[in-house]
Amino acid sequence: MIISERIFELLEEKKISQKEFSKQTGISQSTISDWKRKKTNPASDKIMLICQALKVTPYELLSGTKSGGCEPDYVLIGKGTDEHTLIEQYRSLKQMDKGRILGYLQVLQECENGSAGESEADC
Repeated sequence: MIISERIFELLEEKKISQKEFSKQTGISQSTISDWKRKKTNPASDKIMLICQALKVTPYELLSGTKSGGCEPDYVLIGKGTDEHTLIEQYRSLKQMDKGRILGYLQVLQECENGSAGESEADC
């Protein structure tokens, strides 16, 4: 089985339309259609985007085997997004400041979950 066949098998299994898959990956619908019609494979630079959208590892996609159904251990973040800016700024911080940021995030999550032991007004 070629990679594109596996992609369409996974799309069907996960009930994801080609249009939705196109939006998630940024790959044009016509390119995705070409994979099916012409039985061609995606370019190598698209594999990680495809894996992210389908929630499979590159190994699972390329080999056609399951590796225990685990979520991928990576996240793709587009340049120019708020998440990318946040990560770039975090990387430039001193270790002590990184710890402060992580502590602040923990408090925010606790407030969100209502488990901070404080009233909502304190959060």
